[in-house]
Amino acid sequence: MIRIAAVGDVHLGEDASGRMRPALEQLGECADVLLLAGDLTRHGTLSEARVVAEEFKDLPVPVVAVLGNHDYHSDRPEEITRLLGDAGLHVLEGGTATFEFGGRSLGVAGVKGFGGGFAGKCGSAFGEPEMKAFIGHTTGIADSLRAALDSLDTDVKVALTHYAPVPDTLRGEPPEIYPFLGSYLLGEAIDATGTTLAVHGHAHFGTEHGLTPGGVRVRNVAQPILRQAYTVYCVEPAMVEV
Repeated sequence: MIRIAAVGDVHLGEDASGRMRPALEQLGECADVLLLAGDLTRHGTLSEARVVAEEFKDLPVPVVAVLGNHDYHSDRPEEITRLLGDAGLHVLEGGTATFEFGGRSLGVAGVKGFGGGFAGKCGSAFGEPEMKAFIGHTTGIADSLRAALDSLDTDVKVALTHYAPVPDTLRGEPPEIYPFLGSYLLGEAIDATGTTLAVHGHAHFGTEHGLTPGGVRVRNVAQPILRQAYTVYCVEPAMVEV
């Protein structure tokens, strides 16, 4: 069994130093790894990212993160990635991180993801160049996630995104904004690659539990949903227990 702690959408600002750290100090007693599902900052500034780095560095478990839309707002994602990486976090965008826990291997593949909508109610790469670019961006990111998951040869595979791969975990959000909260293409990548668990954030008014069409468990770990510092999932190959 591998114990996966996860949270997203912590939105730490310059005034948030020390806010989360007390809840994280004993993380090693209940979890083997911590996943951060994007929107780590409020506005994507380097000063905010430094607060994130201080909150999550030198924890008793490895930390794996993806960035979210807020982290891109100031157009500094590469610098934020380097800053967090220098603090020991594994920040993924089309990459993977692998670990061994108690004789079981865990592989995490991470991308930010993007919008576009879900089967039957989604955008297509047709018409104006702006629409083609929007859907093309989603398609490229989904392809990157699929390739990263495919590359993993581990007992457990986890897909870590900011945007949602299924509509299930968006219930509670206005249906009109579903196309801006995720894409079915992410779910297809997850279903095609033997993934055990998918973790995302972004949907503050959604719900925690969902499933891909292929039956992979999906968890929305946005902090406004969890209402706590993090939650923990106990994972075995092809199953999830909460």
